[in-house]
Amino acid sequence: MCTHRPTCSAADSPDREAARTIASHPEQGWSLLCNSVVIFEDTGELLPDGQVIAPHRPLAVTA
Repeated sequence: MCTHRPTCSAADSPDREAARTIASHPEQGWSLLCNSVVIFEDTGELLPDGQVIAPHRPLAVTA
């Protein structure tokens, strides 16, 4: 799906979240990246093959 240069990381690569946003729906809490990954505001992801990546927010540090 990525047609610009340099191309974005593939959906199965570890840095897939670095791909460009091609559709953003903040009112619904998700965005579509040019590698066909849907990212959610809670940091969860839906990959093009249907695989779900659980939210992976950093844990809060307590003093």
